[in-house]
Amino acid sequence: MCLRDIRGRWIVLYFYPKDNTPGCTTEACDFTAALPDFEGLDAIVLGVSPDSPKKHRNFIEKKDLKITLLADEDKELCNAFGVWQLKKNYGREYMGVVRSTFIIDPDGKIAAKWEKVRVKGHVDEVKEKLEALQTGE
Repeated sequence: MCLRDIRGRWIVLYFYPKDNTPGCTTEACDFTAALPDFEGLDAIVLGVSPDSPKKHRNFIEKKDLKITLLADEDKELCNAFGVWQLKKNYGREYMGVVRSTFIIDPDGKIAAKWEKVRVKGHVDEVKEKLEALQTGE
């Protein structure tokens, strides 16, 4: 995928920690289920994690995902969007992806963002926000 292929379109760019984990699987499946709605809004959905292209292919095949997943193994995109952060889990600190979503307008500007996303209901919220941005509401 090249930037020239998606220029001038709305982009839903979501970052998630790891392929084939419960929350990440739910989110990817929810975005896949809603993909026709996003396409109807002339939006492309891109999921990003530090997983390898091989892991992404496995995840896509295993869950029959229709969205595009981008491998960010060097965390360059994660760092650029500020989602590679110090996390805490059960008293342990480590660096990881903070689940986040961005809507990027056709001019390439961030029009909306969600940080520390809760998966349940998130895709519907993103879709509603995209519709509102497009209609100026």
